[in-house]
Amino acid sequence: MGRDSVPADRFSRRRALRLAGGGLTLAVLAVGAAGCREDGSEVGGSGGSGDGASGGDKATTGGAGKDGAGKDGAGKDGQAPEPLWTKTTSALTYGDNDELVAAGGVVIASGEPLAALNATSGKEQWSLKDGAVPGAPMLLGKGTLYLASAGYDGTVAGYDPASGKETWRSHLGKEYRQPRPIAADDEQLYVVAEILEADGSSKTNVIAALNSTTGRLAWKEQRDLGTEENGIHAQVQGRHLVYTDFKKNLTVRDTATGKQVWTHRTTKTNYGFFAVYKDLVIVPQGPKLQAFSLADGSAKWSVETAESYVAFKEPAVLDDVLHIADSDRTLRALDPRTGKKIWQSDSLADAKLTVPRQYVKAGGLLYAATALDEQGGVIAIDPKTGAVRWTFNDKSGDYHAWLVATDGKHVFALHGTKLHALPV
Repeated sequence: MGRDSVPADRFSRRRALRLAGGGLTLAVLAVGAAGCREDGSEVGGSGGSGDGASGGDKATTGGAGKDGAGKDGAGKDGQAPEPLWTKTTSALTYGDNDELVAAGGVVIASGEPLAALNATSGKEQWSLKDGAVPGAPMLLGKGTLYLASAGYDGTVAGYDPASGKETWRSHLGKEYRQPRPIAADDEQLYVVAEILEADGSSKTNVIAALNSTTGRLAWKEQRDLGTEENGIHAQVQGRHLVYTDFKKNLTVRDTATGKQVWTHRTTKTNYGFFAVYKDLVIVPQGPKLQAFSLADGSAKWSVETAESYVAFKEPAVLDDVLHIADSDRTLRALDPRTGKKIWQSDSLADAKLTVPRQYVKAGGLLYAATALDEQGGVIAIDPKTGAVRWTFNDKSGDYHAWLVATDGKHVFALHGTKLHALPV
């Protein structure tokens, strides 16, 4: 069984740059594939947060009536509801799911300055200069918002989401550079950082755990030569820290010691997205969806698409149901314990909508965010059947991916610098 590194493979250059972040300036690129463009990203166009009284920018909602939201957040005749508010923000995102968070009565989009908007009114509640590294995740753990320092001073800090006040800070050490949070639980924050050479260069990196109360180092483990500190997706489940990277590794470590429990080389890459449910990690690998035991890496179940050229996309487990779409726009709800089908829907294809890439659940609906603007946006889906209820699109033509987050009372949709609060 291989260790933490394997030879690099080819992947989307744009996706890699977007997830790498670190202040890179990206050009908007158009890529044709199967008659559909890949999602694009751009940096810039920052605007100040609008005032709640003045209302900021009004959204176009795909023909929603002025009577507001009806049952399950829907407007009249199944059309999208009008936003409660829309603001132009300082958002500077690279399309990753953890660049929009909702907690403590506020919603925060990664940007400069980092601004928290009141969930109900959209008014700015607090802002933080040099608060977040572009492209680095914003993580929530034990009521704390964890950020890598945009000052690139080797620190990571924790903040109270409601007030923006710093509550925690840690420094990995002068021999390490640019520590970035990758996952958090109630006890520890997990980071990856470059190991500095004598000449200031870096060829290797370290993964470490920091105590979320004291900030002290709990453990650190050097990763293999050739591994990268960018493009990592991670989750914590009990004693297991699970993460993937662009080199098609799936790795599990013990959260108490940092020791590697097992690692697999995956046959395909989905840019590292996976789902964790109880004692399983569920990984899309092209036309196959596989579940592995967190304890020992043994295969537990698998599901395949109807055709070998059709690939599974990003998965999400919400309320004990695994939701996943494929590149043929078939949406499935599966039992995450067994992989057995709960329902399967062609409603996305029938409506000619873009494949979802992120999911949240609020009220009585499943909300899915897509990559492309013209054929997507935020799609409201019946969680019992997979039927499309309505689609929200701001008609801005912005090529940033859509991001969604929820506080249970609202669904927040970020598209470029436009942040919309939708009623639930």
